[in-house]
Amino acid sequence: MSRERLYLYDTTLRDGQQTQGVQFSLAEKRRISETLDALGVDYIEGGWPGANPTDSAFFAARPETRATFTAFGMTKRAGLSAENDDVLAAVLNAGTPAVCLVGKTHDFHVTTALGVSLKENIDNIARSIAHCVAEGREALFDAEHFFDGYKANPAYALDCLAAALEAGARWIVLCDTNGGTLPAEVGEITAEVIAAGIPGARLGIHTHDDTGNAVAATLAAVDAGARQIQGTLNGLGERCGNANLTTLIPTLLLKEPYASRFETGVTAEALAGLTHASRLLDDILNRVPNKAAPYVGASAFAHKAGLHASAILKDPATYEHIDPAAVGNTRIIPMSNQAGQSNLRERLREMGIEVEKGDPALARILARVKEREDQGYSYDTAQASFELLAREELGLLPRFFEVKRYRVTVERRKNKYNRMVTLSEAVVVVKIGNEKMLSVSESLDETGSDRGPVNALAKALAKDLGPYQAAIDDMRLVDFKVRITQGGTEAVTRVIIDSEDGQGRRWSTVGLSANIVDASFEALLDAIIWKLIRDGVTPVNGA
Repeated sequence: MSRERLYLYDTTLRDGQQTQGVQFSLAEKRRISETLDALGVDYIEGGWPGANPTDSAFFAARPETRATFTAFGMTKRAGLSAENDDVLAAVLNAGTPAVCLVGKTHDFHVTTALGVSLKENIDNIARSIAHCVAEGREALFDAEHFFDGYKANPAYALDCLAAALEAGARWIVLCDTNGGTLPAEVGEITAEVIAAGIPGARLGIHTHDDTGNAVAATLAAVDAGARQIQGTLNGLGERCGNANLTTLIPTLLLKEPYASRFETGVTAEALAGLTHASRLLDDILNRVPNKAAPYVGASAFAHKAGLHASAILKDPATYEHIDPAAVGNTRIIPMSNQAGQSNLRERLREMGIEVEKGDPALARILARVKEREDQGYSYDTAQASFELLAREELGLLPRFFEVKRYRVTVERRKNKYNRMVTLSEAVVVVKIGNEKMLSVSESLDETGSDRGPVNALAKALAKDLGPYQAAIDDMRLVDFKVRITQGGTEAVTRVIIDSEDGQGRRWSTVGLSANIVDASFEALLDAIIWKLIRDGVTPVNGA
């Protein structure tokens, strides 16, 4: 039986950029669009030409893509013809094969926000779409506030859709602009729209996540007959975000009834790059990836309980709804004080270390993990530090260098403008082989601002490790978390550091001390040693 085609429309570069605190540069827009194209989406909405210099420059020099590039704009303004509206002209002048125009379909917004008659609004929609079609463009109509409008005045909302369809729109997109319509109602209204004469093959769905139901509402619309899906990578978007394509795409390709009923432009090979695409966007935004994100999160296939890990070893299907590799993710068997030997042996196997069942070393490792977690360590979220602990207990931990001493100072002093500023400085002395090496670093960034004592310490530690330097030059610290594990005068500080390298690997390490600097240094040291081990670096003789 042949499968129906679903079309994926990405609006990360436009609606996603409306996220508070997000502003893509021209280079970032190009990088994201190339990633989306490789993923296999059908439409890439690049932004609103003329709205800002970056969007205009992006359309002027956009990359060649397989996906249909789309410019976003609005229907013509009242009192102007479509041919003489300069805002509409800017959208068409972007030269994209497709144009998506947003228009009002809620009578309240027409009379209150636009201040025009209901009839005039319908005329504006029809003339705008017809003008785009006459210019040889594929036209899409985003029916803004459609679900609210339909509930208030269904006849008028449907008249707006019919006007766009009759004017030649390829897609009529139902928008839950406020994000307040629940999935069941989205499904019911979508079915009623199709029954009223708008073909499902010409119908799209655009939802927002204000109730946490954007993905579910989108699937409800597909169940009802809509065949275009709009969304963003990682659910980026205004307020609470848009429907998350990072969740929708694997659901459509891997879960029933969608996998057997529909096909998309995303191949199995491209789907295996989904986790990379998700984390690339987070990297561009300088955000920490959501570990609990469905499919692509670092914890999406983490099995902490000993019972779970034991079952996973026998058959992964016992606790996994899909193969993690299908979306480019990996299985994790975390170590914690809840762990059993099944977890431990599987974790060691992932490290490339085979330990026989019943080996006394397993009990020693578990005892040490439990002892240290009682002190306040957390190996559940610091897998790299656990690996070093296990290697040490097994006699497999290389000795790359010895830290002889380190010092961190924080000074308040006047700068050249006679203003008091903070300057943090760190000194680290290590012994590599038979040679001692001293590194000094300040924590100033490129603007001259102080980044703090931990930053200075990290820079000094990684500044000059002699024969190991080439292996750590692509390392960078991407997240730093601090937690006080005890209160009062006996407070203990736990530091978790996430690091990343040029190969796209991300790992976490933990440090614990009453002193935050000491805890940070311990985690930093683990991060470097883990990197050297994983890169297969040979220790210098005498280290």
